[in-house]
Parts: sequence; C-alpha cells; structure tokens
Amino acid sequence: MHSILRDCQAGNISSLTGTAQAEGMTPEALARSIAAGRTILLKNAKRDYTPCAIGEGTKVKVNVNVGTSGQRCDPAMEMEKASAAIANGADAIMDLSTGGDLAAMRREILKLPIPVGTVPIYEAVRRAGNVIDLTPDLLFKVIREQAEQGVDFMTLHCGVNLEVVEALRLDPRVMGVVSRGGSFHTAMMLASGEENPLYAEYEYLLEILDEYEIALSLGDGMRPGAYVDSVKLAKSQEYLTLGKLARIAHAKGVQRMIEGPGHMDYSEISYNVKMIKEITGFAPLYLLGPLVSDIAPGYDHITGAIGGAAAAAAGADFLCMVSPSEHLALPDTRDIIEGTRVAKVAAHVGDLVRRRDAELPRQAAMAEARRTLDWEAQYALALFGDHARAVHDRDGVCETCSMCGDLCAIKIVEKALEKKI
Repeated sequence: MHSILRDCQAGNISSLTGTAQAEGMTPEALARSIAAGRTILLKNAKRDYTPCAIGEGTKVKVNVNVGTSGQRCDPAMEMEKASAAIANGADAIMDLSTGGDLAAMRREILKLPIPVGTVPIYEAVRRAGNVIDLTPDLLFKVIREQAEQGVDFMTLHCGVNLEVVEALRLDPRVMGVVSRGGSFHTAMMLASGEENPLYAEYEYLLEILDEYEIALSLGDGMRPGAYVDSVKLAKSQEYLTLGKLARIAHAKGVQRMIEGPGHMDYSEISYNVKMIKEITGFAPLYLLGPLVSDIAPGYDHITGAIGGAAAAAAGADFLCMVSPSEHLALPDTRDIIEGTRVAKVAAHVGDLVRRRDAELPRQAAMAEARRTLDWEAQYALALFGDHARAVHDRDGVCETCSMCGDLCAIKIVEKALEKKI
C-alpha cells in the first residue's frame, strides 16, 4: 500500500498540513479524500519538490506535455519548454519523448521541482524497434526502470483490452484510435490475438507501482479523436473497464486517476465527466481538453480551454494543456507559454464553480481595483499581471485605458454622482 494511503487511513496526517493549507482545506478533510481514493497526492520520495494534490476539494491542476520526437529531437528546447511551463503555472510535467536518448532526457526532466509523468510504452516501442515486436517482458522492464528513476505518475493504457477492440469493430470510428499508447496496444492485440499485457497482468503491474509508490494514470486509449466520433461505443466500453481497474487499484492501496475523453460536443461534457466519476468510484479525473470543435487548427488551445472549463466545472480535477500547435506540429516555447496560460484560465473558471467561497475575495478585490482605476492592484490580482501591464502600457501613460480615454464609464458616473451630492 502506498505510504500516503496508509498514513491517511491511520490518521497520521501531520505531513499534509502544508498541502492542505495551500488547497484551502483542513488536513483532516484532505486525508479523508485521499483515503477514499477521491484525491491523490503526487510526491516521489526520491525527489525534492512541493507535493501536488489532485482531486475532490482541491484546486484544478494543469499538466503540460513536453518531449522530443523522431522528427525534431532537441533536448535543450524541451527543457526550455518545461521551464517555461512551470514559470507560467504548470502543476505537473509529462515527458512524452520519443526521439534521442530517452533515459537521458527523462533524467533532466526529473531534476525539475515538479511532479513528472511518463508513458512507458513509448520507450518500450522504441527499444523493441516496432510495436509488433514489443514483448510483455520488455514493457514491464521499462515500467520498472522508469519507476526506479523517480517518476511520479505513469499513463498506462490498461483498459485497452480485447473487449474494447471488439467494440471498435462493432461501431467503427472515422478517426479510429488517436491515442498513441492506445494505438500501440491495439496493434499488439490485433497482431498477436492475445490480451493487452497491462490488462492480463494488472495485478503484477500494481505490485510494481506499489513497490515504487507510483501513481497510476489509467490512460484513455479509446478517447474520441474527432467530434463526429464522440458517441461511438469504444469510448464508453473503455470507461466501464477503467471503472473496474480503478476500484481494484484502490483496494490494493495504489493511488490512481482516470484519463478522459478528447473531442466531443460541448453539451456532452458534463454528463461524460459525471459518468466517469461515478463508474470509477469518484477517482480524480485527468482530461485532454475536451476539444469542442475540430475546425480551429492553430487555435485548439482555445477549443480545449472551453471544454476544459466546462469539464472542471462539472468535476474534472486535472487538465492537460493543449497547445496552439495541436494537430499541426511539435509545440515550441511560445506555444507552451500560450497553451499553459490558457489552460490555467480554464482551471480557474472551474475553481470558481467548485470553490466559489475561496475564490470570491480575489474577484471582489479586482472589482474594487477596477472601480478605483488602481492599475497596480489589478496587475497584482491578475492571473498574468505581466501581460496585462504590457497591454495597458503599449499606448503610453493613461489614467484609464486607451479604449475609453476620457469617456471612461466609471469616471463619468463618478463625476456625475459628485455633482449631484
């Protein structure tokens, strides 16, 4: 059993004081949520950083993906991107590298003071040469090696099993399988006719994750990759499988969270979030997007943030940043900064719904700062005050703003009231 679960169940909660305070919770409430499997705490004992709580009652968190590719392998740029993400509010980083020296890239990422996640099958396929030659032994070896390096959480597509593949056949999708990890497991099963080893040997996988105290992120290998595929069977079949696996992991004392759907209509988001929560025993939910339209390439950080805000308001706990280059290219540092900031806004919108009482004072303070035209206070209260300052100052010194100038509505009414008094 993970030590944090053991401590919370036993009432040994002194280590939670700082984290609880940061979340605006009591240590007792946070411990109850962790013990119930509704919140996880990311903190690998091998590394020094502030623990990150994800789940019920906590602030909505944001993950940012970085990593080399076979097409563009520049480790220095990926480290620059990771640092930029942290500077702009990322709560976790995932290293999705597939090009170059993967272990060396991961060692550098693990030096960062933040939780780090990986998708082990990426490295396993690279080492095998191709997905068809990947063996269960090699996959589990890579999982163990990455655990030994000090990774905090792993995306593992345990729910992509033969039953889910059959659902894909029964109800075909335009985009098929868009999850890279999901596609690897699907290809393995179609080639061999055998079950996904992460599903067939799930108990063994949990033993490894328990030994190294790694949080399990149950990957959504069948997430829809197109708006028109959002109601197809495979996605829902995988939900049911993940529900069983989530409950088994919690019973075994392994912290876990669930990854959720990709592309769907805005109106479908709330009930999908609530359905996943119920099926999985209210495990923390980690989402990419959801993206609410497919026809805005170059602006998918916006379509993803719209969906992310709706999902967070409905109960999702962890948003994966979508960059402006999604579906187009490997993101650069500017993409990471913009995508991270937009994702943080979406998370904040979710917090306003989930934690209104805690968030309201800052909103009230901003209203007062705007009423009094106190620009310094506005910058201090803003999510990204440096950007707000740069926009305001680009037209020179102005008491109001360059949009209204002397026709500022606030000043007009203020002067009118002064004359009347």
